Amino acid sequence: MSNKLHELERRRQEALLGGGIKRIEAQHEKDKLTARERLDLLLDPESFHEVDMFVQHRARDFGLDKQRFAGDGVVTGYGKIEGRLVFVFSQDFTVLGGSLSEAHGAKICKIMDMALKVGAPVIGLNDSGGARVQEGVVSLGAYADIFLRNTLASGVIPQISAIMGPCAGGAVYSPAITDFTFMVRGTSYMFVTGPKVVKTVTHEEISSEDLGGADTHASKSGVAHFALDGEVQVLEGVRKLFSFIPSNNLDDSPSILNDDPSDREDVDLDTFIPDNPNKPYDIKEIITRVIDSGDFFEVHEDFAANIVVGFGRLAGRSVGIVANQPAVMAGVLDIDSSRKGARFIRFCDAFNIPIITFEDVPGFLPGTDQEWRGIITNGAKLLYAYCEATVPKVTVITRKAYGGAYDVMNSKHIRGDINFAWPTAEIAVMGSKGAVEIIFSKQIASAEDPEDMENLLIAEYTEKFANPYIAAERGYIDEVIEPRRTRSALIAALEMLRNKVDSNPKKKHGNIPL
Repeated sequence: MSNKLHELERRRQEALLGGGIKRIEAQHEKDKLTARERLDLLLDPESFHEVDMFVQHRARDFGLDKQRFAGDGVVTGYGKIEGRLVFVFSQDFTVLGGSLSEAHGAKICKIMDMALKVGAPVIGLNDSGGARVQEGVVSLGAYADIFLRNTLASGVIPQISAIMGPCAGGAVYSPAITDFTFMVRGTSYMFVTGPKVVKTVTHEEISSEDLGGADTHASKSGVAHFALDGEVQVLEGVRKLFSFIPSNNLDDSPSILNDDPSDREDVDLDTFIPDNPNKPYDIKEIITRVIDSGDFFEVHEDFAANIVVGFGRLAGRSVGIVANQPAVMAGVLDIDSSRKGARFIRFCDAFNIPIITFEDVPGFLPGTDQEWRGIITNGAKLLYAYCEATVPKVTVITRKAYGGAYDVMNSKHIRGDINFAWPTAEIAVMGSKGAVEIIFSKQIASAEDPEDMENLLIAEYTEKFANPYIAAERGYIDEVIEPRRTRSALIAALEMLRNKVDSNPKKKHGNIPL
């Protein structure tokens, strides 16, 4: 028996070394951690249980028969984050560049199937050279097996991707299907075709970083939700994100003990909105003043900054927050912000996380660029997401709620449950100046002093329509509240809505305007 135990330990130690000491050192020289070091940081101490440590590929062509490693380039298993079960896979670049083979893919699929059965999230740490070329079509088939599971698990269990190195070609589509993607500045990148192919086809000279680096995807494409300065920061970010989300779509949003009083008021909010309706302010300051302990975990911070999305807590309960940002492009809705908001809303709805909306929106961005690139269908994505969502939905209109954008931002008409307005709210078809120019164009033109006449009419229109009271008279606003009471009003509304039940008509699925 002792010989057999020694053999087990020998094989285990061999597997723990991955591609060997030299390749581990090469990984460290690139300021990258190994697959197992990453899991040690991600998971609670001593909580990881590895699955398929001794799996090896079965290929024999092109010299692969001489390159066989226990684990075949990916570490898979399950562990805990803050005591909660998660399934993980961590690609090992020291073994054949982390390339995905038939066996490598089967290991990932196994833990995804297990996660779906028990209702636990999947976290993937990606660091791979892509499909294992020597295996041909079977490696491509392995990718497709993963893509299918990503799709079937979507909306059932949370899926988080952390890009810790290269992720190219077909490999990028698995992270794209998952719910959140983290990237590391300087050492991770994603693209369908690399710089060499781009140069051959389009004659463009571009680096991997500029083509598909962390900042590129976090600010330009929106593919990455988070771009952080190092691997440790990414893994800490994954742990923090996990604290806000449930384990599956049957769980309630997480709650934690909280010592921030539910009835806390902030008198500074009463004078927070500028007197000049065109003067910007930072909506994030309102968010942090209202939520528990000012702890706001922003998502997609660098992409489409004219809308703000992220997680916070109210009375200890996790909530998703969507807010127009007057400090960027006056908070106007455009293609990117509509997509960003819609994606976040659909995640919250899938996983029973109440949605809080802070609204200050002058409308949709005009112009040929927006129209030709499809602002209509992209704006409709945001509308569709709000309409479809059945979780508790509460809106606070802080200032402008103009035109179709008023409808879109969780208005009462699209099943907003409780809709508050501050006294500074302006709910109208458009701004006073634009409305006057349309309604009274002839009267202004024929006046002795057109400018004085226009100013007088703008003042009249503002007094009559640029306020929340006409909407409140019709029940479109449930309550006009003092800004200082926003926190307590939101908490009371969420408590009332705790057992809300709503549903959509029975169907296979809707046809969202993609």
